[in-house]
Amino acid sequence: MSSEYAIQVDTVGKCFHIYNNPAARLGQALYPRASNFVRRLGGKALAARIENQKPYRQFWALQNVSFQVRRGETFGIVGRNGSGKSTLLQIIAGTLSPTLGTIDTYGRVAALLELGSGFNPEFTGLENVQFNAAVLGLTPAEIDSRLDAILSFADIGEFINRPVKTYSSGMIVRLAFAVQAQIEPDILIVDEALAVGDARFQSKCFARLDALKEAGTSILFVSHATEQVVTHCDRALLLHDGTMRQLGAPKEVVHTYLDLLFGGHHRVADQTEATLPLRIEASQLGTEAAATSGNLFATRLNYNPYEFRWGDGAAAIEDFRLFGPDGKQPNAVECGAPLKLVLGVAFFRDVDRPIIGLTIKTKDGITVYGTNTEMTAPSGSPITGGAGTQAQISFTFDCRLGPGDYFVSVGIASRDGEDIIPHDRRYDSIHLYVVGKGFFGLAMLDAALAIESSP
Repeated sequence: MSSEYAIQVDTVGKCFHIYNNPAARLGQALYPRASNFVRRLGGKALAARIENQKPYRQFWALQNVSFQVRRGETFGIVGRNGSGKSTLLQIIAGTLSPTLGTIDTYGRVAALLELGSGFNPEFTGLENVQFNAAVLGLTPAEIDSRLDAILSFADIGEFINRPVKTYSSGMIVRLAFAVQAQIEPDILIVDEALAVGDARFQSKCFARLDALKEAGTSILFVSHATEQVVTHCDRALLLHDGTMRQLGAPKEVVHTYLDLLFGGHHRVADQTEATLPLRIEASQLGTEAAATSGNLFATRLNYNPYEFRWGDGAAAIEDFRLFGPDGKQPNAVECGAPLKLVLGVAFFRDVDRPIIGLTIKTKDGITVYGTNTEMTAPSGSPITGGAGTQAQISFTFDCRLGPGDYFVSVGIASRDGEDIIPHDRRYDSIHLYVVGKGFFGLAMLDAALAIESSP
């Protein structure tokens, strides 16, 4: 294996041919022989004319993708459906060939690309384990030595002796992951497979992934569960329309991914990128907001200048105040202390039933708590958001968080049928530092210790 890298991807592109009908596909398959025949009969000019009238169109699933994955690194890949993630993984796994560029992998590659891929539905689970392990390069002796560990990890009981066609999707992924993880590969590819398992099995899988990583296995992890990407990955890649949109820290990549999912396609017809950028800088609210706001938000204590901000600008959160139990703005918050967060909102266009919310996350991006006015406002008392008006909304709560750093995200949105339209979302905009003692973890539960009996 390479001393530093387990995977090296260099300017990879993948082109698929999309045919108008099956007959056109068949004709193209026969075309090389037909072309030679035409050349003999009609010459090169006629053959060239036929060449220019191809019965398919080209679809580039990937274009100019380059990155490296180090040994022992967990590398996340995110992107919307159709962005090229699965195509890229299949090329790395060797089941597809790139149209352009090169991919080098060093060591044994194990892949969970599709549920049950490589399993024969007529074979029993045990037979599939033995066959799958042999395909992955294990000798009969190695299979026998690891069989008990595989079966114990899968934990599907007597079903191991039944045909795989009788399994649920959860049982299939348990068995597939057990095989791939227990062979101790140099590179492990996981494509959304863990989303099927229950919470207990997912916890076991992530513990196994951590053990493999410590042993030097490089892991490619694809998931729509953004918190899993932030928590478990060292770096992340965002694919969009087959191209690299961003490569870097998982938290920053996830922010951009959420932007593409919920913000980038919501645009106001009379706005342009120049007047209202997708990611609004800390000192800028767009032309509409700038006319009425001094952007007090960025001047407040606890403001995080590295916030990630975006929206369509119909409304803006222009100010906030965080008050402690003494009515002052705290530098640090005692665990359990009552807090009040007040938000100042300005509406630049009419917003029907605006939704204002907050989310509290750890510095690693794990959501601890979230709520919004749609969840908490009394029935029949919607907030109004008329153009040119302002509103003040407050959230009061006891800060029952464990000691450490937290970030508060705030936002305002509205509904358009089933869709949520973000107007101003400020991710990680408020820093919250909590101090306390007498426990550890994320939350204070005030557990009471009592000795019921003693010898």
